[in-house]
Parts: sequence; C-alpha cells; structure tokens
Amino acid sequence: MFRLLEDDRGRMESTVTIEIDGYPVIARIGETVASALLREGAFWSRTTPVSGARRAPYCMMGVCFDCLMLVEGEGLVRACQTSVRDGLKVQRQTGPRKVGSSC
Repeated sequence: MFRLLEDDRGRMESTVTIEIDGYPVIARIGETVASALLREGAFWSRTTPVSGARRAPYCMMGVCFDCLMLVEGEGLVRACQTSVRDGLKVQRQTGPRKVGSSC
C-alpha cells in the first residue's frame, strides 16, 4: 500500500465515501484518490488524447501526470496528490482535455 498523506494513527478504521465515475468507493482517511482507485481495482485514470490508450497512476509522487482526473470543484488534478474527503466526486479524463473542464 502507499504512504498516507495524513497521519491517521488511531483512526485506521476511519473511512469516507467518494464517487468515481458515479460509483461509490470506500476510502481510508489520509489516502489519495489514486490509491483508492487502484485499491478498488479500477486500474486506469485517464486515456491519451491521440490513441485513446488507458493510462494509470504510475509514479505516485506527482511527476508523471498519468493520474490526471477531474475532481468536482477543482478541475483536472493529479490524483496521487489529492487526498480523499467525504462526498468527493471524481471522473476519469477521457479523450482530449477540454479547456476549463470540470466535473
């Protein structure tokens, strides 16, 4: 498992519900959207604009940008750098990015 962004010692059982492409996903407080996505078994976060090939979180440290996803209220973000919070709505990025796109 990946390192949590927040220290949750004593809160290991604390969970929140996020929504990925309209489906509810239970996530642990302190984990990232990318780790929740991978743990859920939904192994891709976006498609490439030219070929439509699926891409997945890769480096998990914000360098490769393969984990870009649309987060409600924030637009396109790196899922590996975004902490989950209750009620968060996330969509996979498919096709070419639209300027000013948001959920």
